[in-house]
Amino acid sequence: MPRKAKTKYKLKTHKTTAKRFKLTGSGLLVRTRGPKGHFRRNRSRRAKYELGEMHEVSGSRIKRRIKQLVPYISRYNTKATRPGSRGKGKR
Repeated sequence: MPRKAKTKYKLKTHKTTAKRFKLTGSGLLVRTRGPKGHFRRNRSRRAKYELGEMHEVSGSRIKRRIKQLVPYISRYNTKATRPGSRGKGKR
């Protein structure tokens, strides 16, 4: 009886991390800023704008951790767009 060929295990993606971090076309790991859903009336227009911008992830340790949590991030079709922009996606 022939034996099954040994294959590598598939790694599970940490879905929350996959939604929060994106990989740009040039290979930069980017993220959006923190608490956006709450108490926005107390913030200035500039502060609200800055929360929507994409920022590069700096620090080698956190980059390595994100790549462990999202091993297939380079295979996703993730365009780094600002949330709320009128790009392709859910409406």
